[in-house]
Amino acid sequence: MIQVALASYGMSGKVFHAPLITTHPDFQLYKVLERHRDDAVVDYPDIITVRQFDDLLTDEKVDLIVVNTPNTHHFSMTKAALEAGKHVVVEKPFTNTVSEAEELTALAKQKNRVLTVFQNRRLDSDFLTVQKVLKQQLCGRVVEFEAHYDRYRNYIQPDTWKEESGPGSGILYNLGSHMIDQALVLFGMPETLFAKLSIQRTGGKAPDAYHLILGYPDKQVTLKSSYLVRDEGPRYKILGELGTFTKYGLDSQEDDLKAGKMPNEPDWGTESEKIWGTLNTELNSLPFQGKIASEAGNYLAFYDNLAQAISTQSTLLVPPEEAKQVIHLIELAYQSNESGRELKV
Repeated sequence: MIQVALASYGMSGKVFHAPLITTHPDFQLYKVLERHRDDAVVDYPDIITVRQFDDLLTDEKVDLIVVNTPNTHHFSMTKAALEAGKHVVVEKPFTNTVSEAEELTALAKQKNRVLTVFQNRRLDSDFLTVQKVLKQQLCGRVVEFEAHYDRYRNYIQPDTWKEESGPGSGILYNLGSHMIDQALVLFGMPETLFAKLSIQRTGGKAPDAYHLILGYPDKQVTLKSSYLVRDEGPRYKILGELGTFTKYGLDSQEDDLKAGKMPNEPDWGTESEKIWGTLNTELNSLPFQGKIASEAGNYLAFYDNLAQAISTQSTLLVPPEEAKQVIHLIELAYQSNESGRELKV
């Protein structure tokens, strides 16, 4: 079994990584870094709690380190883990800058270690359904794609680095890294990018809303997010020559994990029929309007792929080169926002 160490046990470690790791037959949760608390050992009595990151680096039994710390530590901790000969999973966003991403990618190749980024939203039920609709060309030639990742919280959450000003903070690095990654999976790198970032909430210090327009030769992709959306709108909308696909609702896996459910339970990742997407199109020249059954979400597939990559050097679901492209577009978005111009990618 692959022995895993978590670099922290906050929301990411407790809700996502620990349940996925302990459910998977190829991984064993071995050590967890908690500087001041002992929450992990309460949830998993067989693990070892440590107080220093070096305790993970120097332990020869540790095969894989999950760097799920604040964004400002991603580069330094991942670099140290790779230099110590460990495989690494980095929470999104990969790094704060493209140069950091390039250095880590090169180091992983030099050390012959697996390096990947936890872009779990590739495995959301709604996104997998969008991929199915596009693959089957159910809307015909796509001319416009719009995605939203909206929330409602009209106050600044106290004592969280994500809401403070500084490198890697703000909504674009947080939620935007998911949405940009999804757009790249669907359509590849755009030719142009225009971005508007803003602070909408009273007392905000970091951007809490964005509007990105990615330009392609034959289509436009719009990505939007805000913390001040009280009425839910469509999560995805696909406009094509033959029809339109509209999808409301959010994948249930995060809420299920927060509620203590485990990803090996029956019907994991299945969506309620109430939030299945609606397709209005032509199929074989015949009009069609109705619901499209959602694909089942499956975050555990990330660790399925990782186990294969470590044991057989098979292709990663999220190679670091692809994660670097996300950071490139985030950097361009900040440049576009400052200049007020559309930029070439």
